[in-house]
Amino acid sequence: MASTESAGLALPTARDSRDGTLLDRAFTRAAGAPLIAGNGVRLLKDAAENYPAWLEAIRHAQHSIYFENYFIVEDRTGEEFAEALALRARAGVRVRLIYDWVGAFGKASGQFWRRLSDAGVEVRCFNRLRFASPLDVLHRDHRKMLAVDSRIGFVTGLCVGDMWTGDAAKGTEPWRDTGVEIRGPGLCDVERAFAKVWAAIGTPIPVEELASREAIESAGDVSLRIVANAPGTTGIFRLDQLIAAAARRTLWLTDAYFAGVPPYVQALRAAALDGVDVRLLVPGASDIPILRPLSQAGFRPLLEAGIRVFQWKGSMLHAKTAVADGRWARVGSSNLNIASWIGNYELDAVIENEAFAAAMERRYFEDLEYSTEIVLCARRRGRFARIGEHRQPHDRSDGRLHREVPGMSGQSGSASRAAAGALRLGRTVGAALTEQRVLAATEARLVAIVGILLLTIAVVAVLWPHVVAIPIAVICLWMAVALLMKAHSLRNSRRARGLPTTRVGRAEPAAMQAERLRTRK
Repeated sequence: MASTESAGLALPTARDSRDGTLLDRAFTRAAGAPLIAGNGVRLLKDAAENYPAWLEAIRHAQHSIYFENYFIVEDRTGEEFAEALALRARAGVRVRLIYDWVGAFGKASGQFWRRLSDAGVEVRCFNRLRFASPLDVLHRDHRKMLAVDSRIGFVTGLCVGDMWTGDAAKGTEPWRDTGVEIRGPGLCDVERAFAKVWAAIGTPIPVEELASREAIESAGDVSLRIVANAPGTTGIFRLDQLIAAAARRTLWLTDAYFAGVPPYVQALRAAALDGVDVRLLVPGASDIPILRPLSQAGFRPLLEAGIRVFQWKGSMLHAKTAVADGRWARVGSSNLNIASWIGNYELDAVIENEAFAAAMERRYFEDLEYSTEIVLCARRRGRFARIGEHRQPHDRSDGRLHREVPGMSGQSGSASRAAAGALRLGRTVGAALTEQRVLAATEARLVAIVGILLLTIAVVAVLWPHVVAIPIAVICLWMAVALLMKAHSLRNSRRARGLPTTRVGRAEPAAMQAERLRTRK
């Protein structure tokens, strides 16, 4: 199998061995993922290339299918995948499926999952809402992957639903998204990433069912890392920062729900100020109107440092990718926000191959042709303008004011976008109260909205205190009962192990212990 698309850009080939060794070690430690050689990788664009490849792999499965996805919609596309999985399960293939409770909420019925289970598919739901652990809802399984027979696998940003395929009859465009097909030893890490989440939900997969890297034949000349981020590990966050620090020429990012925390924003700004061509491609509109000013408020510090920001003009841009220096590329499920970096299970393929990076750069140019660039408007300080839509992406000029980006049609990832907006809102309000940074003029409206909202809450609390007190009391009661249940569970576990359940006092000095034992004798 061909490992990548053929390179079409002039890219550097010389590499300092000491610098390469140091970066490799730094990337391995930061991501917690070693560099694996001998893989074949194919770049897949949108559902038109991803879904057929997934279905073909499923239909030819002989031994095992591991499928982990944030959600599957019970629609035409979801039914097609369900039928393919059910057929292989009935044929004796071991089919395991993980979906996320929050992600799939309202998108597929219980009957949909029961039909899969009845066909022999082992279905597990990640992190259902539990009364005893209300804050666990913040940790989600946001991964999107498929691995078949230790032979072929996919790491991607696509869930399963008609929104990714679009509907030409209704004039609905498909969502823009990106994935990769992987063959070779890297599949070992993809399958083991799935196995860890599977074990977190229930009985683990037997070790003998998982192939080792050595048991999987080489399939190409591509080296890659499989970064399996878990809540609290921040592996992909550290890697993203390292790539921003290591980039010398280019760093081009695509993200569906960008809400960079200050350390990452500063890393991007430092790279741009040092002469790196940093670009960020984001969706052009939000399905939640109040989040539009939140998104725009985050553009100014990027633009002032020379980072170029582009907005997609299609129905929805859902891809999460990066390509740097024509050498490194990242494709997967991680968004550039705190939910992906810290709170979620995520899965990304970080590929170190110049031919693959060249293919990513070409796709990036194609996407910019269907985007509008955002620039600071010189005549109206603090405002944004959008410049010519068909301008070549490598030309830097101020151009003429262009039309507004059209609203987004169809559904979108409201929960992720809301989380990103909430983070940006918190940073803006915090800056207004603590004066830790200078606020941009574009944030004036946002600060005013929050001020009016807080004033409204204060008036309601004075005039109708029960309206505010009752929700607070319910939340406090829920948290209190959950903590007491947790304490009772811990106490019972100590009793089961024969450990004392009384309160532990201050440690007795060794000399006093010896004296007490001597007097007893």
